[in-house]
Amino acid sequence: MNIQALMKQAQNMQKEIQKAQEEVGKMEFTSKKELVEVTVNGNKEVLSVKIDENVEKDDIEVLQDMILLATNDAINQANAEMEKRLGKYSSAMPGLF
Repeated sequence: MNIQALMKQAQNMQKEIQKAQEEVGKMEFTSKKELVEVTVNGNKEVLSVKIDENVEKDDIEVLQDMILLATNDAINQANAEMEKRLGKYSSAMPGLF
């Protein structure tokens, strides 16, 4: 394989990676943990946090834990989607992700 063909292949791969990153970045991932619902986008930015209306003041500590769990779960969903779409490139280019 000549260097030009290799460069073209790398450029095509880079375009595919960028496209997949943009697509996943526009997606939303939601996790609901009992009294809390958290939504993040594929760029791992928290878009919304919804708290059940029936939460009592005594449940604040539990609620904080649920927010943490739901946020991490939603981010993990975004990570999994990115890995699903880009995983094929990580074997071709180790250390890329």
